[in-house]
Amino acid sequence: MASLLSFKEAIAHIKSALECTTQVETTPLGQALGRVLAQDVISNIQVPPADNSAMDGYAVRLRDLENTDTLFVSQRIAAGCAPTPLAAGSCARIFTGAEIPAGADAVVMQENTEQIAEQVRFINPVKLNDNIRPAGQDIALGATVLAKGKRLSAIDIGVLASIGITEAQSFTPLRVGVLTTGDELQVPGQPLAAGQIYNSNGPLIESLVISAGHQVSLRTHAMDSVEATESALKNLSECSDVIISSGGVSVGEEDHVKSTIEQNGQLHLWKIAIKPGKPLVFANVFDTPFIGLPGNPSSTLVTFHLFARLALAKAAGEQLDLPDPIPVTCAFERKSNKSRDEFVRVHVNHGVATPHAQQSSGALLAASQTDGYLHIPAQQDVTLDSQFDFYPFNSF
Repeated sequence: MASLLSFKEAIAHIKSALECTTQVETTPLGQALGRVLAQDVISNIQVPPADNSAMDGYAVRLRDLENTDTLFVSQRIAAGCAPTPLAAGSCARIFTGAEIPAGADAVVMQENTEQIAEQVRFINPVKLNDNIRPAGQDIALGATVLAKGKRLSAIDIGVLASIGITEAQSFTPLRVGVLTTGDELQVPGQPLAAGQIYNSNGPLIESLVISAGHQVSLRTHAMDSVEATESALKNLSECSDVIISSGGVSVGEEDHVKSTIEQNGQLHLWKIAIKPGKPLVFANVFDTPFIGLPGNPSSTLVTFHLFARLALAKAAGEQLDLPDPIPVTCAFERKSNKSRDEFVRVHVNHGVATPHAQQSSGALLAASQTDGYLHIPAQQDVTLDSQFDFYPFNSF
C-alpha cells in the first residue's frame, strides 16, 4: 500500500474486485426505464416480419415492365392490410410500411409515376428491390438485441416493445449509502459558525449517485470522532448495498474513516497517482463494499467520475467503462507533473482546450464553468498544439 497505484491500475483493481450485489426481478416494460438487464434479450421474431414498402407508391414486378411502361392497378395495400399475390401485368397501390405482395420485387415512389385513366405510367427506370425494406432488416430472428448489463434507455424500451417483450429480467436498483465527515461542515441553510463551511459534498454525491441510475438509501454526516464514524458506517451498512463517503480518508489526526475500516473490515486500495484526488479508499466495512472519496470538492467530483461511477456500476450488474475520450489540442503550455496523472478542468472550443484559471482541489465552481477534464499523463509536458485526451462532463 506504500506506493501509489496508477490511474489505469486503480480502475482495473476496482473492476476486478467488485461483484454484483443486487438481486434479479421481473420488471414490467413500462417500469423498466433505467433498469439494468440481468440477462441477454434474444429476439424470437424478425423485424420487420415481412418485406414492406419504404415509400408511398406502386409495387411492381420488373418483368412486367420489360415491354411497357404502363400497368393497371389491381389492388390497394395500406399498412396493416394483408395483400394478395400481385396479378401478372399489374401493379399495386401501396403505402409506407405496407407488406409487399407476393410476386412484387420493387416499389416505385409515386413521384416517379403519372396517372393515365385507370392505369399508371412509370416515368423512370426501375431497379430490383427499389424502396423495399426486407424482412429482418432491423432485427433478425435469434439475434441478441440487448446484452446483460445494459442500462435500459428510452430507445431500448422501444426496441424491446418492437419484438413483443412486455417485461424484462433486471437487477434491483443499487442502494447506495452516502456519508460525509468533518466538524467543519454545516448544513446549507443554517448559519455558519467560525471555521465552518457548507456541506456541498453530501448533495453533490447524492446527485451523482442518482444521475448514475442508483438509489440513495441514506445520506448522513459524521463528526470527527471514532465513535461517530463507526456508528454512521454501521447504520449505513444495514440499509445499503454499497457505501460511498467523502473525507476522512487521509492520514490526519481527525481522519477516522480509514482506521474505522481497518478495525471493522478490510482495506483493498488506498491512494492513487492522480491530481486532484490522491486519497481514495476501496474497502469492505461491516461486510459492505465501501468507496471513500477525498473531501476536497473537486477531488470528490473527479474520483467519483473516474472510479466510484465504475465501482457502483459493477455492483449494480451494469457493464460500464470510462467514456471514450476525445483528442483535443492544447492552447497552453506547462511542465509535467512527475509522479501523477492530472485531470485539468478545461474549456474546449473547436477542438482546442484552454484551462480554467482555478485548478485547486477545493474549488468546485471551475467544474461548473468548464466543459470537462483534460487528462495529462504523468511525466508529459504540455506544449502548444500538443494533443491529449478530453473527457466531457456530460459523458459521465
